[in-house]
Amino acid sequence: MKKILTFTLLAIITFCDLKAQDITDAFRYSHTDLKGTARFQAMSGAFGALGGDISAISINPASSAVFINSAATLTFSDISKENTTTYFSGINNAEHSDFNLNQAGIALIFNSNGDSEFTKFSFGVNYAEENNFDDSFKAAGLSNNSIDQYFLSYAQGVPLDLLIPYDDESIDDLYAYLGENEGYGAQQALLGYQGFIINPESDDIENTKYYSSLSPGQFQNSYNYISTGLNGKISFNFAAEFQKKLYLGINLNSHFINYDRTTRYFESNANTGSETNEISFVNSLSTDGDGFSAQIGGIYKITDKFRIGATYDTPTWYNIREEASQSLRTYSDVYDESVIVNPDVINVYPEYKLRTPGKITGSAALVLGGQGLISVDYSYKDYGNTEFQPTDDADFIIQNNIIAKNLKGASSIKVGGEYRIDNWSLRGGYRYEESPYKDGVTMSDLDGYSAGIGYSFGAFKIDAAYTNTQYSESRSLYQVGLTNTAAIDREFSSLVFSLSFGL
Repeated sequence: MKKILTFTLLAIITFCDLKAQDITDAFRYSHTDLKGTARFQAMSGAFGALGGDISAISINPASSAVFINSAATLTFSDISKENTTTYFSGINNAEHSDFNLNQAGIALIFNSNGDSEFTKFSFGVNYAEENNFDDSFKAAGLSNNSIDQYFLSYAQGVPLDLLIPYDDESIDDLYAYLGENEGYGAQQALLGYQGFIINPESDDIENTKYYSSLSPGQFQNSYNYISTGLNGKISFNFAAEFQKKLYLGINLNSHFINYDRTTRYFESNANTGSETNEISFVNSLSTDGDGFSAQIGGIYKITDKFRIGATYDTPTWYNIREEASQSLRTYSDVYDESVIVNPDVINVYPEYKLRTPGKITGSAALVLGGQGLISVDYSYKDYGNTEFQPTDDADFIIQNNIIAKNLKGASSIKVGGEYRIDNWSLRGGYRYEESPYKDGVTMSDLDGYSAGIGYSFGAFKIDAAYTNTQYSESRSLYQVGLTNTAAIDREFSSLVFSLSFGL
């Protein structure tokens, strides 16, 4: 039997036993996009064997020692995202744009005086946005499936006694109690029962079986997704030049996550016998986190024109905190009545750890004196090694098995080039990223193109770049119950501007 709780606060803080994290969260914080200076992005980030650009340290920490003089760079970007979503017979377009500070960094160069074989040392600090979470899409269409299956999936096995408040207990009180003592699933069962979406097979308080109040037929589904936030990194870089041929470096990286998401689902039906004909279900999630990683790398000049590079990125260890809230509204044509279940409760989940996979990168570059250059990077990252921690947690064991079963190692290739005409520089690049999903459908391979131009005034440089990236996704509306998928064609483009100063 549940105990009676009485709360007077408008916002109740609860600690849910059932974890809400899943493979989608794991991939979101493991994947990084092409970010950095305009020169870096114009060449699609193919800088592992080059250096001489502050964003190159994100690929190879040895690259800062390639600078001849100290320098600082600021980068701003205008990002545009366009999503075309197909859901059954419905097609919807959504566009979003955002202007922000993409990168800011400095590299300080110290030349060695004397007979030391280490001829140069460098120290750098760089802030870079690794991923921008600002996004929106709408999936709408006519389906034979309903959100009732979501609530039924969570309700089966939950005693009816837990879904009925006592006389002196409000819905808010009960929702908070269930979150603290029974978990997320029991809260969903409460919403479904109190919203007249599901009914018990028996009025016995020990009943644990439920059925839908909606009749089979067709349902108009509408799912709206909107998110904001970013994943950023601050790198502290140390590098050295040895005998003017070998460059060695290390990065110590501090990561942070800010992510806010709201989904609004609306459903209607005119099926004969349905007791409930409209359902509106809203979920909000707020996430923040911090993490640490390191990188070690080297660049070697085989000749004055040809050089190679290699880098190892350690896993990133995150500490992540999440808060969530929900509300539900239903309407019945039969009874001409609306029901609102809006718990004034914030679910605060226990802080958890996430270890994202490490990465290895090999690079080669051909430098044609002052005329230009060509560079190639190859990277490999095994997303199947992503892991929620602690690993002995029963819920995380399930999620880690799902990750290992569905994600795989993925390769990426970046190719970039630059051609110089007096003080002008013309640049272009291409990148390809293999899908991290074994099915190749949940997310497709990624293709990206870039181009840019730069002008040097000597100690001052200005650069501009344009990038375009395309891939597709198959996104489930919910992980449980209503698992209909929406096909999303994504196209991201950005205009990037950098200002660089010699120090």
